[in-house]
Amino acid sequence: MRAERRTKKSGSGVEFADHRDYQPGDDFRYLDWNVYQRFDRLLLRLYEEEEDLAIYFIVDCSASMGFGDAKKLRYAKRVAAALAYVGLANLDRVSIVSTSDQVEGRMPATRGKARIFKVFRFLTALAPVGQTDLEDALKTFVAQNKRKGLVVLASDLYDPHGFERGINVLRYNKFDPFVVHIVDEAEAKPKLAGDVLLYDCETGDEREVTVTAKVLERFEVVYRKYLDDIDRFCTSKQVPYIRADVSQPFDELILRVFRRGGFLR
Repeated sequence: MRAERRTKKSGSGVEFADHRDYQPGDDFRYLDWNVYQRFDRLLLRLYEEEEDLAIYFIVDCSASMGFGDAKKLRYAKRVAAALAYVGLANLDRVSIVSTSDQVEGRMPATRGKARIFKVFRFLTALAPVGQTDLEDALKTFVAQNKRKGLVVLASDLYDPHGFERGINVLRYNKFDPFVVHIVDEAEAKPKLAGDVLLYDCETGDEREVTVTAKVLERFEVVYRKYLDDIDRFCTSKQVPYIRADVSQPFDELILRVFRRGGFLR
């Protein structure tokens, strides 16, 4: 399979696709004279051409991706590296953007398998920083990238403003989002008890709470609902969605991406 889009254009191409009526200014060389002789109609021959696909990898580098020992960010980097290699091998145009509440960094579009080391260097340098605002960051991304294409978003989607807004920015601007939701199952069951001081790693806010078994049960229910809400939203908008637990073997995740469809075209 190859990441591609096929478009109908007049002139030479990969294979004949269709006719359309001649319009003033069209190139006479591509008129179908056989049709004209038989039906006395001026029709232009159209051909299908393969266009290389622009693939953008958005890697969430906000502080929450570095929570604990930064397993989520490392996993997101591996996802981007593996799928970028597939795109480069298919001679598609691959670029990588790191985000928090803004665009933090950008690797310009490149193509060809030999460029994978450029991808590795960019990803290796990424570190968790800042808060999460997918909407603002992706608005900047859209403004900086006029060419439409596939956008692979690797993020934990911990956005206090709502994960939907960021995904919708891509949809409304005619990009094709593919969500790889990076999760750490251990976060559903924090090992806490008694009086604790909770610290928000992105905002620095602190809150004293008393953690009981009931509080932990309620937290897990809310956490599971949040995951389900994301899944339902993506399904309702026909956005390919993969939940990627950092404890899952990496090769299994990549197989799931390919089986899910939407990345290779």
